[in-house]
Amino acid sequence: MESMLSVVMPCYNEVETVEEVITAVLNSPHVGELVVVDDGSTDGTRDRLRAIDDERVSVVLQPENLGKGAALREGFTHVSQPYVIIQDADLEYDPAEYSVLLEPLIDGRCDVVYGSRFVSNRPHRVLYFWHSVGNRFLTMLSNMTTNLNLTDMETCYKAFRIEVVKSLTLTEDRFGIEPELTARVAAGGWRVFEVGISYNGRSYDEGKKIGWRDGVSAIRCILKYAVVARRDVKRSTRGG
Repeated sequence: MESMLSVVMPCYNEVETVEEVITAVLNSPHVGELVVVDDGSTDGTRDRLRAIDDERVSVVLQPENLGKGAALREGFTHVSQPYVIIQDADLEYDPAEYSVLLEPLIDGRCDVVYGSRFVSNRPHRVLYFWHSVGNRFLTMLSNMTTNLNLTDMETCYKAFRIEVVKSLTLTEDRFGIEPELTARVAAGGWRVFEVGISYNGRSYDEGKKIGWRDGVSAIRCILKYAVVARRDVKRSTRGG
């Protein structure tokens, strides 16, 4: 099967899982390159990354912990395959499902695919009730400002045609990158599909990092980019 996929993996202090995730990513027949952006890890993750010997893997070392958004922006500058998927460096999302995400892209039906944890009959770990409430609220608020009908705006699994990735001017450094990506995709008029995926969520004891402050920041970003994303598209259409 032809390799056609660039995987961008932001990584911060994931020494316990990063090698297993990288192995799973490289086991996918679709993967042509994996760009790992280490975001200033201090727990030995960088030593694990230095030991990787696979020509498909590029490791980028951020000078300090700058955030997931900053890591993604850096990773996107290195991609070259026709399709791009975001992959976290934990074990919450399964690279075996890349084919599900890629199908509507390869068929030419869309430009962007979101992997939803909430419309799937695939296995899900049962964890925090209020997290699910928060995710659904943020998705609804995002939908109200973008006029999309997503069920899971905050999902890690977002897949793009490379043309989409290269067209996006992203600015958020941390977890606000999720609503910013969605707002800019919507403002750009890109065709969006959603597919169901499995989800093996982590507890905080197992290393989950996102918290309530990130939820507050997401609200700020949703409201901000409801205006900024459309404004930027209008400026680019006018040639500046």
